[in-house]
Amino acid sequence: MPIYEYECESCQFRFEEKQGFDDEPLSMCPRCQGKARRVFHPAPIIFKAGGFYVTDNRKGRDFDSELGKEKSAEKVPERPVKKEEPEEK
Repeated sequence: MPIYEYECESCQFRFEEKQGFDDEPLSMCPRCQGKARRVFHPAPIIFKAGGFYVTDNRKGRDFDSELGKEKSAEKVPERPVKKEEPEEK
């Protein structure tokens, strides 16, 4: 059975209650009998497989470890920009 956390809207008292999945949520604070609401917490996410971090090896990709960015498979060489000289009259 899961343990749910509640908080009273009047006195901000936090308490936990062990309840079944089908049980109705509590609506009253045990301390002041005020209105209580269930507090939700985000579930932790655990990545156990490879390829989630920049330092991991990914098949078919090459990463720049210093920048944390994927290197381009095809590099285009930069061309020097030529300045156009004004035409002579």
